[in-house]
Amino acid sequence: MISESRHRLILETLQQRGTVTAQELAERLQTSISTVRRDLLALDSQGLLTKVHGGAAMREIRLSSSELDMLTKEGLNTAQKQDIGRTAAAMIKADDFVFIDAGSTTLQLIQALSGDALKAVYVTNGLAHTRALSQKGCAVYVPGGQVKQRTEAIIGATAINSLRRYNFTKAFLGVNGVSMDHGYTTPSIEERELKEAAHHASAETWFLADSSKFGKVYSAGICGIREAFFITDRLPDESYRLYTTVKEAEPA
Repeated sequence: MISESRHRLILETLQQRGTVTAQELAERLQTSISTVRRDLLALDSQGLLTKVHGGAAMREIRLSSSELDMLTKEGLNTAQKQDIGRTAAAMIKADDFVFIDAGSTTLQLIQALSGDALKAVYVTNGLAHTRALSQKGCAVYVPGGQVKQRTEAIIGATAINSLRRYNFTKAFLGVNGVSMDHGYTTPSIEERELKEAAHHASAETWFLADSSKFGKVYSAGICGIREAFFITDRLPDESYRLYTTVKEAEPA
């Protein structure tokens, strides 16, 4: 059995039971205890379980409602976000009608736009994103609504209703947490509603999530893991590929 399948079965067992011994896993997986121990160490390092003496336990997930401001976000994991943004930008064609969410990683997408992608038409709810798209000479539309000062995102009922009238070919959304059980999550209920509207208005939804976002769960769920795709710099658990399409960005 390949490691990805073993990891998936280990996590499924923990979800059902909460705790499990290495001996029990070895019998279920029909493999050696030494192999199970290596698997548990790998999953523990990825934040997906807690390795304990003789086995493993489910890692406690702490829900969070806090969020960093835009300036602070831009200074975190910059190289990884640039790689993700470049990968996303390469997916955009001249005839696309694209929604780009507010956020630090989606801003890197805009910085990477070139060639035919500059001919696409864009809608964004990010103030910095609007300016960056305009400076690149792109056709850009902005929904009306309230500006959330902390994230520089346009939110509210007016913006949400505006997005529901569109039919995007692609939507690129920012996200704070990615989890197999809880899907894609964010601390902001207002931004969650706007992201959900963009998701439902798009033929393809891609979440841009650097590897620090995995295993984190925030208070507002956007959609399940199967309902959208994502781009990341490093996939911490290959089991995600069983549920959705994943792109891993190549480093510059």
